[in-house]
Amino acid sequence: MRYPKTLAAAIMLAAAGLGANAEHLKSLNPAYIDPATAPSEDFYHYVNRGWIEANPLTPEHARYGQFNILNDSSEARVRDIVLNLGATNPEPGTVAFMVSTIYNQAMDSVRRNREGAQPIQADLKKIENATHAELPELLLWMHKEYGNPFFGAGPMGDLADSDVYAMYLGAAGLGMGDRDYYLLNDAENKKVREAYKKLIAAQMRNAGYSKKDADRITRNVMKIETAIADSTWTREESRNIPAMYNPYTVDQLKAEFPGVDWDNYFMATMGIPTPETVIVMTPNTIKQGFNLMNSLTDREIKDYFLWNYVAQAAGRLSDDFTNAAFDYSKVVSGVQQQRPRWKRALSATEGALGEAIGQLYVEKYFPESSKQYMLGLVENLRTALGKHIINLDWMSDDTKLNAIKKLNAFTVKIGYPDKWEDYSTMVIDPALSYYENMHNVSMWYQNKEYAKWGKPVDKTEWGMTPQTINAYYNPMSNEIVFPAGILQAPFFDPEASDAENYGGIGVVIGHEMTHGFDDQGCNFDADGNMANWWTAEDAAAFAEKTQGLVAQFDAVEVLPGLNANGQYTLGENIADQGGLRIAMTAFLDAQKKKGVDITAEEAKIDGFDPIQVFYMNYANLWANNIRPEEMRSLTTGDVHSLGVNRVNVTLRNIDPFFKAFGIKDGDKMWRPEAERVVIW
Repeated sequence: MRYPKTLAAAIMLAAAGLGANAEHLKSLNPAYIDPATAPSEDFYHYVNRGWIEANPLTPEHARYGQFNILNDSSEARVRDIVLNLGATNPEPGTVAFMVSTIYNQAMDSVRRNREGAQPIQADLKKIENATHAELPELLLWMHKEYGNPFFGAGPMGDLADSDVYAMYLGAAGLGMGDRDYYLLNDAENKKVREAYKKLIAAQMRNAGYSKKDADRITRNVMKIETAIADSTWTREESRNIPAMYNPYTVDQLKAEFPGVDWDNYFMATMGIPTPETVIVMTPNTIKQGFNLMNSLTDREIKDYFLWNYVAQAAGRLSDDFTNAAFDYSKVVSGVQQQRPRWKRALSATEGALGEAIGQLYVEKYFPESSKQYMLGLVENLRTALGKHIINLDWMSDDTKLNAIKKLNAFTVKIGYPDKWEDYSTMVIDPALSYYENMHNVSMWYQNKEYAKWGKPVDKTEWGMTPQTINAYYNPMSNEIVFPAGILQAPFFDPEASDAENYGGIGVVIGHEMTHGFDDQGCNFDADGNMANWWTAEDAAAFAEKTQGLVAQFDAVEVLPGLNANGQYTLGENIADQGGLRIAMTAFLDAQKKKGVDITAEEAKIDGFDPIQVFYMNYANLWANNIRPEEMRSLTTGDVHSLGVNRVNVTLRNIDPFFKAFGIKDGDKMWRPEAERVVIW
């Protein structure tokens, strides 16, 4: 992106003003190791007990771990960038001006509390005053501007041809997210359900409705969302990507899902001519939504629309709205205190203009040397994974060739995008309310997506901002992506040993690579297209091995009466195991290439062998404190296993780990060889 001169000046100011606040995070800290816990009994707490005691949960956190430490560091840096942008008195219309305006409005609780629900009153009246004949148009307006009641639709890359866009029709409408919250009647799910009812009623009261009307809206919303939940796929079913690819012709779409003028729908909501084909992702759930839409009373439909509207607006309105939402999150996650307003404001600003901030971030905090080191690591990991594939004893040569082809085709993105987002057409006006400006931001992003229709898929785009503390694999681009934010200790530290870096970011790289070959990634070929490149025998062998891993995690009791979900977390568990095995091979190869004897006394790090340090830093990545409510919530709705299980369950399949710490039969960390699962 070509920035105007005013922002260029702001960039220099931001860069000049941050040096005093720069900090260097460290990787493994031997002082945190617990000498009272044997590594053979509980490796996670052996490595992390000291960290856990030194980092108790504060009221604003439901969970606090190494990712949070990195996020705190990133937040401090981004806050300085944003505040320095505001200090330049930027000209209206510039990106610096937009960043400052969004942040300042998010911080201005006085104005937002004074305005209360006023910014949404006209739209609520539009919903209330709609006649029966106007409901179809009201549905189009809701889908265009404010949400996806009853179903969702939109373009994304075609799973079968990743170079072009396809139109998808999907399920929508569950405010609590997971079907179990609506359908299961155990004490914990009932507690969340009651909290959600209170949330709906409270937000509708905040929006100006009487208690009687708010209670009616709550009943109608729960009736509708529970009916949708009853037809919603389970978490395990939702991992079956091929089952979600159901092409319908336009005639089939109109016959199967009546009640919507489909020709008008696509043009009115997206500005797109009616596609020749629509991919229907979960037909039974969508049909349920249409059955409801065509059978409910006008009052029920309008109440459902009202809640959809208020729910999307609440976070951009007064403190009454955000406090009600926080009361609900306390029940779900156990968190006791809202994040400081500046952190919430910063999140909103990054959500609106994340790449503009990211460009300043990488100029200050991500040197070219780190990118080059990472590129070398990636190639070492790619070579190591290739060795593992070639040496697999359960895969045929034909499938191995296809796997190697896919591996060699990986695109690698490190640090930041090659081209930056152009925000010049975004309109942010301080005269408008914060809600109106953030709605304009949402519409800008939505229109940007719709404008891609009919064009080739741009595979240079990033799905995360550079300052994000995360990484990802995208099967449709067959790419692995590592934003600058995660390239800090304990994941990556130029000043740390190779053992720490390979046990940190090396495992992360291997993890993302292995996602290309997990239970979902295995459905995509080297070009990012959903295609079967497996022989039937190899697919069966792979499935058998994965079920062994499912069983290992299913056996773990997370809380009394609640076990981990091995099927739902399978992809991440495969990637963790694969990342560990691949990174160790790459580490050993790198040390051999350097001529380093890792068995020599001088190779020890703080008294530990390099291989021990490798596994210790991996465990260190997942150090965290977590509330029981959050453990339950994550076990219900997160595809990642809890940190302690990512360490103690996964490592019990790794033979070099046993040897490094002398773990033997009879130790809690031991797993008999016949029960170990080795996939990649």
